[in-house]
Amino acid sequence: MLSWQRAPAELGGAALRWLAGWWHVVHFGAVLLVLMLSPSSYRRDNRLALARHIYLDTAPILAGFTVLCALITLVLTRIVVVTALSYGLSQYALQLVIRVLVLELIPLTAALFVALRCTIPNGAELSQMRRTGELQALQSEGMDPIRHEVLPRVVAGMFSTITLAALSCVVALAVAYLAVYGFVVSGLPGYTRMFGQVFGPAVSLIFVLKTLFFSLAVSVIPMASGLYDKAGTGSRTSAELRGLVRMFAVILLIEVASLVGNYY
Repeated sequence: MLSWQRAPAELGGAALRWLAGWWHVVHFGAVLLVLMLSPSSYRRDNRLALARHIYLDTAPILAGFTVLCALITLVLTRIVVVTALSYGLSQYALQLVIRVLVLELIPLTAALFVALRCTIPNGAELSQMRRTGELQALQSEGMDPIRHEVLPRVVAGMFSTITLAALSCVVALAVAYLAVYGFVVSGLPGYTRMFGQVFGPAVSLIFVLKTLFFSLAVSVIPMASGLYDKAGTGSRTSAELRGLVRMFAVILLIEVASLVGNYY
């Protein structure tokens, strides 16, 4: 059969695989949401696994990421303040720093950092466990592999993303204040008033929801790809690449939605 005659069938097969991949992600996320809300998921053995994964996914990267955010905040604040002074717009400098850094960059950077450092390797580990039959062995022993192996990794990824974003935002706000006012308290009234103007109720809600959805995206999608992307549909590299594309697509949609909500 000629290549142009095979093209519709190949295109249809690719579209079906694309839809199946997204369906697996949505279904997997729904299953995990039910398990997260189920008290039986937090029995003693699962609590120990959950605590271990939370520690391994958060503690080793917390200090380094916080210091990195502090340094970036210091440099960015000085650049913005000096540039604003040269144009006579110094009253908008700190507000610009908070909007760009705290509202946009830190949650996005925290999510990507956790994805590269923790959740994508965890997804690859689950894929390896599936190929070697470890997950099937757990199921044959009467244990739920999703509850025992997957749920702790997903919860740990979400916890790590939210913790890094929250702590780094606090550190960034403190460093920005010190970079402008120094070690004095006279600037606190104006700084807190400006902070309240930026973080209104709507902006605060969007910030919380964006951070939460970022944590869900970087935690659920790599795990779903590790469990459901079969070797028969392509190589291991192509399966991991599909998972990365899905994750970055969802992160991009969340970021665009937050920008629309904040500025339109």
